[in-house]
Amino acid sequence: QVQLVESGGGLVQAGESLRLSCRASERTLSSAAMGWFRQAPGKEREFVAAISWSGGSTGYADSVKGRFTISRDNAKNTVYLQMNSLKPEDTAVYYCNFGQLTRYSGTYSLVPSGSWGQGTQVTVSS
Repeated sequence: QVQLVESGGGLVQAGESLRLSCRASERTLSSAAMGWFRQAPGKEREFVAAISWSGGSTGYADSVKGRFTISRDNAKNTVYLQMNSLKPEDTAVYYCNFGQLTRYSGTYSLVPSGSWGQGTQVTVSS
């Protein structure tokens, strides 16, 4: 079973930045679309960002567009999420997953296929 390990979360102030990492246990995921999701307390898990296997296509939730950037390094089996201009409403546990890249109204998203890892906590204070 593929394991996904997220890291890089922490406590920051509004306006600051963080970079999350997600390392996959299997090299086969270098040919899979990947994405980031988040779950805030009392809310459902929501899509944040997605990236194609080649890195050539990306998609973002409207709430993070222009502030977050997803990237990947297939040689390292790792996907990143650079988060800039963080806001208190970005506070959540962030998870990564692999799956099917989908496109709706011109925006890419990801339908997750794997099991969820433990995630990494991001807390943004005001």
